[in-house]
Amino acid sequence: MSEELLLPDNATREEIYAAILPQIEAVMDGVDDLIANLANIAAILKQAFDFHWVGFYRTTTPNLLMLGPFQGPLACVSIAFDKGVCGAAATTQKTVIVEDVDQFPGHIACSSLSKSEIVVPLVAGGETKLVLDIDSDKIDDFGVVDQRYLEQIVALIAKRHF
Repeated sequence: MSEELLLPDNATREEIYAAILPQIEAVMDGVDDLIANLANIAAILKQAFDFHWVGFYRTTTPNLLMLGPFQGPLACVSIAFDKGVCGAAATTQKTVIVEDVDQFPGHIACSSLSKSEIVVPLVAGGETKLVLDIDSDKIDDFGVVDQRYLEQIVALIAKRHF
C-alpha cells in the first residue's frame, strides 16, 4: 500500500471511514505484530481526520492501561481502570463518547487542547485487552458514525490478534 491514503474529495466523515476501512484491512494483511498494526491504524486515523490525538492504551497488568502506539502530542503513560474516560471504557467494556471533557467527572487532562473524546475498548475472553482513544480539539466532535466505524476497526484488531 502506498503511504498516501485514498480519500474521496469533499467527503463526509462516514465516507472517509468507509474509504479507510478497507485500507486498514490491507495494511494489517499479513502483519502479525500487534504494535505495528496499532501504529499504522493510529497514523491512518490521524491523517484521515486530523484529530488532536489518536492512540491506544494496552492492558499490561490487571486494571492498568499502558500507553501504546499513538499520533499526537505527549500522552499520559498509564491510566488506572478507575480513572478518566479510558478507564471508564475499560471498566464498562463499552464505547464511551464524551461531548465535553471538562464536564466528565475524573477526566484526565493530558492536553488542555482536548475538548471531546471517544474511547472504544477491545474485549476478548471477557477482559479488556486495549482501548482506542481519540481526542478532538472541538466540543461534541464524536457521534454514532464514529462509534460504528471505530468499533469495526477495533473488531478487525480483535480478529487478527485476540
